[in-house]
Amino acid sequence: MSLPFWSQAGEIARADLRSESRTGEVMAVTIPFGAVALLLIPFGIGTDAPLLRQIGVGIYWAVVLLFGMLVALRRSAAEGPAQRDLLGLLGVDPAARFAGRALSTGVLVLAFEVVLGPIAIALYDARITGWAWLILVVPMVAAGLALLSTLIGSIVGGSGAAPALVPFLVAPLAIPMLLAATQSLEGLRLGESILAWLLLLAAMDLVLAIAGVLTARPLQEVR
Repeated sequence: MSLPFWSQAGEIARADLRSESRTGEVMAVTIPFGAVALLLIPFGIGTDAPLLRQIGVGIYWAVVLLFGMLVALRRSAAEGPAQRDLLGLLGVDPAARFAGRALSTGVLVLAFEVVLGPIAIALYDARITGWAWLILVVPMVAAGLALLSTLIGSIVGGSGAAPALVPFLVAPLAIPMLLAATQSLEGLRLGESILAWLLLLAAMDLVLAIAGVLTARPLQEVR
């Protein structure tokens, strides 16, 4: 008797996170490089403190996007044909596999965001207000980036293209997410309503989740 959908997804996510805890490839490599990127950018644009404070939020989200894609790329590359065949023989629902992969990737991207956040605030002397709203914004961005990267990874894998193509497709599609995240924090700083930006993030997450679940089985069949 096969496990329920969410049980399968949970098992896939736990297996991915256990693998990451053993190898440490994402957290031991991606987070330090992200921190270095945040540190080096001011050297390229000067040490104008007011300017850095003004653009710090945008730089932070850009680094999250770029290095978040590396997290997703590593997760996509870790699943080879043999592993996919084994999951198919075990009767794992392709949609549950998509959900599990997106969940584990989202957890890793969220960890990346949380660790780099204080570093960005310290380096750019960012003025963050409305901290309670970050409890919504940060996970929604992590979820959206994970869903988008997992979906694109599935499409690229199904077409037989190289996994390295994933970032080139994810980056332009993630621009609305980057804009919404940046404008949300900027709106909080200015005391403006960020409801429209939150709705955009929520809508993107929902659309990507539905698209991933609906296309999982057809993509599995063409492999």
